[in-house]
Amino acid sequence: MDQHLISTVNRLQDAFATLGPTTNPIDLPQITVVGSQSSGKSSVLENIVGRDFLPRGTGIVTRRPLVLQLINRPKGKANGTAGESSEGDEWGEFLHLPGQKIYDFGKIREEIVRETESKTGKNAGISANPINLRIFSPNVLTLTLVDLPGLTKVPVGDQPKDIERQIREMVLKYITKPNAIILAVTAANTDLANSDGLKLAREVDPEGTRTIGVLTKVDLMDQGTDVVDILAGRVIPLRLGYVPVINRGQRDIEQGKAISSALEHERDFFENHPSYRAKAQYCGTPFLARKLNMILMHHIKATLPDIKQRIQSTLSKYQLELAQLGDNTLGTPSNIVLNVITEFCNEYRTILDGNSQELSSLELSGGARISFVFHELYSNGVKSVDPFDQVKDVDIRTILYNSSGSSPALFVGTTAFEVIVKQQIKRFEDPSLKCVTLVYDELVRILSQVLQKPIFKRYPVLKERLLSVVIQFFKQSLIPTNKLVQDLVSMEAAYINTGHPDFLSGHRAMAIVSERMQASKPVQVDPKTGKPLPVAQKDPMSPVTIGGVGASEENGGFFNSFFATKNKKKMAMMEAPPAVLKASGVLSERETAETEVIKLLISSYFNIVKRTMIDMVPKAIMLNLVIFSKDEMQRELLEKLYKSDVLEDLLKESDFTVNRRKEVQKMVDSLQTASEIVTGVN
Repeated sequence: MDQHLISTVNRLQDAFATLGPTTNPIDLPQITVVGSQSSGKSSVLENIVGRDFLPRGTGIVTRRPLVLQLINRPKGKANGTAGESSEGDEWGEFLHLPGQKIYDFGKIREEIVRETESKTGKNAGISANPINLRIFSPNVLTLTLVDLPGLTKVPVGDQPKDIERQIREMVLKYITKPNAIILAVTAANTDLANSDGLKLAREVDPEGTRTIGVLTKVDLMDQGTDVVDILAGRVIPLRLGYVPVINRGQRDIEQGKAISSALEHERDFFENHPSYRAKAQYCGTPFLARKLNMILMHHIKATLPDIKQRIQSTLSKYQLELAQLGDNTLGTPSNIVLNVITEFCNEYRTILDGNSQELSSLELSGGARISFVFHELYSNGVKSVDPFDQVKDVDIRTILYNSSGSSPALFVGTTAFEVIVKQQIKRFEDPSLKCVTLVYDELVRILSQVLQKPIFKRYPVLKERLLSVVIQFFKQSLIPTNKLVQDLVSMEAAYINTGHPDFLSGHRAMAIVSERMQASKPVQVDPKTGKPLPVAQKDPMSPVTIGGVGASEENGGFFNSFFATKNKKKMAMMEAPPAVLKASGVLSERETAETEVIKLLISSYFNIVKRTMIDMVPKAIMLNLVIFSKDEMQRELLEKLYKSDVLEDLLKESDFTVNRRKEVQKMVDSLQTASEIVTGVN
């Protein structure tokens, strides 16, 4: 059963092999071999297999990850294709050469070189695309190992200048995964603290819980030194411990020394060495293979439930994406376009009305944003319009004089009031038209939101045409909307309704101003009694004071201030008035009162117009833009897009959709295969 677990993971690796290392959706348990160049990684693997099959040479020999699946197969079960010799009991199979059994391990080495160069060329480039090799043998324990390129620091020969970074990033992709057991290979005759493999392993596994150390070249250590302290965990402790091994030297390899002889030499070394003989059964390649087999099986047992769950959840996710990308055939072009237009218009309406199934709790959207424009932005914008930030008291005084003509006015002139009010009402046109623009922007925003649907990613031409038609439709709707809003402002300015029930009457305004002015005058007190002295009540608005402009104000008023600057001789000369004659000087009591009355009347009427604009402009925009777009958009789209001669062009799928559908389909197929593999495995 335990061997079956490892073979299950091997089958899962095969199922995902075509996806590549970066797109593999499931983190599978595997043993990844890391170490610096010439640390003995390849020799360790060959010793575990018992065969020479890995490329040899200087520099980077392993330039692609090698996923090595060792499968224990008892003798005499090789399907008899090569007889029942010992040679026929061992063979290799490459995933990229399905059905081909290679009994010559020299040819396996040649195929690894050939397949490596097919992806990386003959120079020293590397590739993260793995080579999958299965070795069937009665002499191996069932294991899955991933041999990675050796860590290097200085580029040599044709190697890329950033070779160190490239190899480091590739190795990290494999060992960062939580389900990867890290086999860190280090030469025992170097300082363990300088081990590149251990250093990289500590980065992703700082506690050392999933790292096992392998110490090579133990026989090459200086006389009197050993690795006992390292094995005891007193140098750099690892939860899974260390295993010392002895590999063949370069001369042994060149002379063709058999691995079986090398393993015999290894056993003799540990059994006879004074430092290791007491623990010889825990040293050497056979023990390393058994330990790795045990670690891998326990690891698979622990992670299998999570793998099953992840396969199912990932499969559901990709099946959903595949459904969204759509089948290659959804019906006739006319049906598809009709359905897309109908769905688009329905979605547009639901977002506007707030009936969407995807209502956000994080931000306002759709119709709620339009409401915000009306009741917050536009309302506050209109309320902030103050007539008196443009019309000062001196302006009112000038208009009063101008409106009375050549005869001094007897009463407060309504002409001045109307002139000022009409001028100020026109100021509502800018914020009202700005409101139309803001609502238009919100409709375009809703349009963009609807066009985020997956169906439009699939048909980019249809999306662009739909976007173009709807934007043009909105712009056409803007014309009557702006006209109606401008007419509303013009209507208010065309007729000043002083009979409005909320308008402050002239008499009431005069009374209010009179009361204010009397209240502001200082009260004279009798010095003997301390009581206020009676004062002759003089109403600034009474007919007596309005007998003529400045008639009773010898020291105040516009005309007196004008002549006060001239001496009597100049007065007698009666010089012509200046080219520009402005009302200046200190206002008389009567002029102050008149100005205040006009200001009160302007404020009263202006507030009435403000309330009307805040009420009517949103209604105009809703009528001619928002509601109109809801009611007429589908008719417009059908008229512009539902034409037999353009349907085929509209439904041209994007390259992204076509490619993504292939990718997702491949992913779904792999996950379905993986699901079948793990079903029933406990």
